[in-house]
Amino acid sequence: MTLRSKFILTAALLYAAMFVLAWQLLAYNKAMFVAAEALILVSLVLTARLFTAFVRPLHLIAAGVESIRDRDFSIKFLETGQKEVDQLIAVYNQMMDELRQQRVTQTEKHFLLERLIEASPSGIILLDTHDRVAGLNPAAAVLLQTSGKEVVGKPLEELPSHWGSSLGKLPKDEQRVIRPNGIQTYRCRKIRFLDRGYHRYFILVEELTQELLEKERNAYEKLIRMMSHEINNSIGAVNSILHSFSYFSRQLTADSRPDFDEALQVCITRNQNLAGFMANFANVVRIPPPVKHPTDLHQLLHSIHRLMLPSFERKQVKWEWDLAEQIPFVELDVQQMEQVLINVVKNALEATEEGGWVCVKTTASPLQLLIQDNGKPITPEVQEKLFSPFFSTKANGQGIGLTMVREILLHHGFRFTLQSGADGLTTFQIAF
Repeated sequence: MTLRSKFILTAALLYAAMFVLAWQLLAYNKAMFVAAEALILVSLVLTARLFTAFVRPLHLIAAGVESIRDRDFSIKFLETGQKEVDQLIAVYNQMMDELRQQRVTQTEKHFLLERLIEASPSGIILLDTHDRVAGLNPAAAVLLQTSGKEVVGKPLEELPSHWGSSLGKLPKDEQRVIRPNGIQTYRCRKIRFLDRGYHRYFILVEELTQELLEKERNAYEKLIRMMSHEINNSIGAVNSILHSFSYFSRQLTADSRPDFDEALQVCITRNQNLAGFMANFANVVRIPPPVKHPTDLHQLLHSIHRLMLPSFERKQVKWEWDLAEQIPFVELDVQQMEQVLINVVKNALEATEEGGWVCVKTTASPLQLLIQDNGKPITPEVQEKLFSPFFSTKANGQGIGLTMVREILLHHGFRFTLQSGADGLTTFQIAF
């Protein structure tokens, strides 16, 4: 029963009792009966007015509650002239103004935050309360190479490629630097925020590749220049002395002369090898900007095939082709790209056992080159260090081949990856 119904019922019972009592006065004193009836009528009018004044605030409260329930903060009430009701209306109107202003402010902030997230160059992955992907911004979609619809609702461990294993182990409220493919470097942070009273997290992925590459390049450039200067000065002096010693060869006996000449030649050759070794390191930091020309990529690949074919035949490794029927010319520096392709094909050949194969593949859409082999896969530990200067898995490797490849491709602006897939095949991919 509503409050209004209770009021009406109570008033009805009171007036019924009053009429009964007034009726009893009729037998004793008619004048008092008439006066009592008049008083009852006056009180009835006053009660009706009191009921109206009592019910109106209830209507106002009901309408206000309904508007709040509907989240409609634009409804305001006019003053009625009754002091108590007008006080209630003033408080309600003030509350509606504040709620409307807060709602507008929150909407503007939410809109601004959405625009900032979408425009952010850093990848942002929103998580739900169960650490499943709730959404991601365009930068994160590019990093994951997927669309938001494909990953929303999935646990972090099920994200594509290396991201699942890297981000799935990311501690809460901490940051880590990961280098999943040996090229790109990312700083990842798992940050907590409050959403409707519940703790949720988002992951911020910032790429540090260019910044770190520049610092790394400056560091080993200074190191190589210093080493090259000191070693070349020493090599020049030592070689001069060794050549001077050759004049003493004719003063030796016939039995001793061959050993003496051989020892001098070994020393000179070792010095020359050391000079070549330092020159190779110096070439990494002296790569000039590429001079690009429209180039037939297939013709360039066939020239590399003719150059490398004897090595493939000696090791009995098969060279396979999977070329697109027709691809557009590519803007590149032919000499630098030849060096890249020779290094990549040579590495693929060295990783492949006798009887294996190396496949060279091109696609027109997207325009890319893939060099694939079925040799020994790349381990995750090696993957992170592949393009690091001076790192090599070969016994006598100098660790500059892939570093030079990286520098040339970065100067060209070509995206590239080198990794082993779940099928055990290793692929070097260049996207033009």
